[in-house]
Amino acid sequence: MAGALQGKRILVVEDEYFIAADLKRALCGTGAEVIGPAGNLAEAQHLAGTTRLDAAVLDVNLGGTPSFSLAEQLRSDAVPHLFLTGYDSWSIPAGHRTTPRLPKPFAMPVVMEAIAKLFGGDHEPPLPFSS
Repeated sequence: MAGALQGKRILVVEDEYFIAADLKRALCGTGAEVIGPAGNLAEAQHLAGTTRLDAAVLDVNLGGTPSFSLAEQLRSDAVPHLFLTGYDSWSIPAGHRTTPRLPKPFAMPVVMEAIAKLFGGDHEPPLPFSS
């Protein structure tokens, strides 16, 4: 799995400091280059619009602001991404229910594997939301 992330530029969008720091540390440990972490939507959209990205990890709720507009921006730029969230699938807008989602709290190895799956290869694609 670590090889799948080696050299990949991954945007981390998370407003909880400790989760963002843990994600950054784990990703750097795989050889990925972390962009961010961004703790709010404006910063995340700026990074996504000005930096080449290979993938992104998005918290759905950034201090009360949903990250769905960023997910749309990433989709239009063909940047694979997944959501980390405490929200149930029914609370996610229909247009984003096919985006892979990992529930919080999560185990870091599970997140690393899900990110690696975004790149395909030997990995099965991550599962989208269930209806």
